[in-house]
Amino acid sequence: MVVFPAMAKSLAHRCLKSKPDSSQLLYSLKKFNSHGCQFQSIRTLLLQSASDSVKLQRLPDSDTGIFEVNLDRPEAKNAIGKDMLKGLQQAFEAVSREHSANVLMICSSVSKVFCAGADLKERKKMSPNEVQDFVTSLRSTFSFLEELHIPTIAVVEGAALGGGLEMALSCDLRICGEDAKFGLPETGLAIIPGAGGTQRLPRLVGKSIAKELIFTGRKIGSSDALSMGLVNYCVAAGQAHSKALEIAREINQKGPLAIRMAKRAINGGIEMDIESALSFEMDCYEQLLYTKDRLEGLAAFAEKRKPLYKGE
Repeated sequence: MVVFPAMAKSLAHRCLKSKPDSSQLLYSLKKFNSHGCQFQSIRTLLLQSASDSVKLQRLPDSDTGIFEVNLDRPEAKNAIGKDMLKGLQQAFEAVSREHSANVLMICSSVSKVFCAGADLKERKKMSPNEVQDFVTSLRSTFSFLEELHIPTIAVVEGAALGGGLEMALSCDLRICGEDAKFGLPETGLAIIPGAGGTQRLPRLVGKSIAKELIFTGRKIGSSDALSMGLVNYCVAAGQAHSKALEIAREINQKGPLAIRMAKRAINGGIEMDIESALSFEMDCYEQLLYTKDRLEGLAAFAEKRKPLYKGE
């Protein structure tokens, strides 16, 4: 099939101006596809334009299967306001619907910052009810991210504070540069981390350390984050994306159904007693027994070649 660049540019421009919701995007894509254009390419282009501050892209060529969400609000250090929250929701929902998605990386296009947390200038103008609604929506968005069926990687260069750290905590893995800073400063504003920080941080680093960080609002550097298990890898400043991509590529070569089922087994089993968890693990394993990918893995091993998994 042929891609018509002029038509793609025109459609993307209209979407940028009108900022359509997900249903409008899908309708436009289906309509555009009726002209014989390449659906997936145009879809990626439009999703990048769904929000001014959040861009979603599919990596090309051999990295097909790896998706990136880029935070891009430099004037506010990627602080999360209503527009960015809507963009995050749209991006995560789009990835959840993509059968071809195997890994999601969350990155920043802004130098020296991952995400500075909530947009306090915007929040100052909200009523208490509006604040509550916003935080509830933010919490559910991060829960949706945590429950995505594919592995997620937070790529942290610079500051990950407040809601920015809570978003990173919602990911499966965290990779940071050595200049990264982490913190939950909410108690200094007479509130608490309300988008999952009080629950996910102690589950990751332990109750006592989490209490200290939340009670004091203290910021920690990358070496402390690594030693307490907050991040999986700490690399030279500016190299976090390269390291995350290396890991994403390793995951992308594995059986996608197996990766999804492994995530389900770990996340579901961790809250159970060991006997129940082992039974749950067996249920997850059994769902892979009759897949084409499992047979392909055995065949590739016997033939000493690289497997070609299709997620079937």
